[in-house]
Amino acid sequence: MQQQELIPHLFRTEFSKITAVLCKLFGIEHIEVAEDLASETFLSALETWTYKGIPENPTAWLYMVAKNKAKNYLIRNNLFTNKIATEIKSGLPGKEEIEIDLSDKNITDSQLQMLFAVCHPTISAEAQIGLALRILCGFGIDEIANAFLTNKETINKRLFRAKEKLRSEKVAIEFPGEAAINNCLETVLTTLYLLFSEGYYSESNDTILREDLCHEAMRLTNLLIENEQTSQPNVHALFALMCFHASRFAARKNEHGEFILYHDQDETLWNEELISKGAYHLHLASQGNMFSKYHLEAGIAYWHTIKADTKEKWETILQLYNRLLQIAYSPVAALNRTYALSKANNKKAAIAEAEKLNLKDNHFYFTLLGELYTGIDNQKAKQHFEEALSLAKTQTDRQTIQKKIDQY
Repeated sequence: MQQQELIPHLFRTEFSKITAVLCKLFGIEHIEVAEDLASETFLSALETWTYKGIPENPTAWLYMVAKNKAKNYLIRNNLFTNKIATEIKSGLPGKEEIEIDLSDKNITDSQLQMLFAVCHPTISAEAQIGLALRILCGFGIDEIANAFLTNKETINKRLFRAKEKLRSEKVAIEFPGEAAINNCLETVLTTLYLLFSEGYYSESNDTILREDLCHEAMRLTNLLIENEQTSQPNVHALFALMCFHASRFAARKNEHGEFILYHDQDETLWNEELISKGAYHLHLASQGNMFSKYHLEAGIAYWHTIKADTKEKWETILQLYNRLLQIAYSPVAALNRTYALSKANNKKAAIAEAEKLNLKDNHFYFTLLGELYTGIDNQKAKQHFEEALSLAKTQTDRQTIQKKIDQY
């Protein structure tokens, strides 16, 4: 791999690890220091590797430089004398005796503990996702701004306010106690669910699918699975849901980046390995007494990996949606239920249910009505597709809807 490709790749994979470890060492109040030292490490790599070439082990080189920069910072600043030195009093006159642990275990523990810290309920869901993207996924401010359809200034302000809130609340970077783990874990899962959803349907840069966001959400969820304290049924259910959705990524868009509707997808492009992995984790999720919306959504996603258009399939999906709406109602889930109703029963019954929702500012609502009215009242179907076109926010959505209109 050439340097111009290697450094961005390592930044994405290693920046978050270095930042999490240093932030855990310094404390949440010095989160910017951890980010700055991690950034300086990569700047050193860019400057040094340009002239001396890429080292034999680039990751080890980065860790060594990060450790040295952190040690220099600790010795040079009051942070060392006031915080670190008082915690480790075993005589630390020399820089070489300060230990900064970048072992695999400490990196994983630090990232998990940082995940719980940035998902603190006192900051907004958007800020939680933003901090997770920046600190735990190594995303740049530009990328985060694109993900939220806003500008760098807005993101910088949002992250600054979130960090100030974490400081004022004196949030510790640690695993919650056993009594608090379930409540804290629920907030973390919500953040990871929203992060995956942001990637699964993205409105940034007219890209219908941001696989990088989805893969980061899956990576962080997998960290929870690998930890004994957090490997719980709802975590397995969420991971199963992500696997089932991710299995169809290759079939969701064509070579022009246009969205391909579910019933038009080429199932030979579906990833059988991910489907099997999802089924395995859904099985693990069923063990114990815990039941969550992720169990139901994973069940719905599983049935969507079965392409056969049978009545049994759609009746099962409809029942799962009925239960989901009982425990976690959302307009999107209600809208999706009406499609399942049309397949399990008939279009007229689905139209009646869909029109009760009256989601007049949602282009998916009008797109679904267009589909449901097709073959029943084609003029109405066309009108709904035209309304959907006027509300669609991305070029890919507009192209998909325009093709529907062109059929009339």
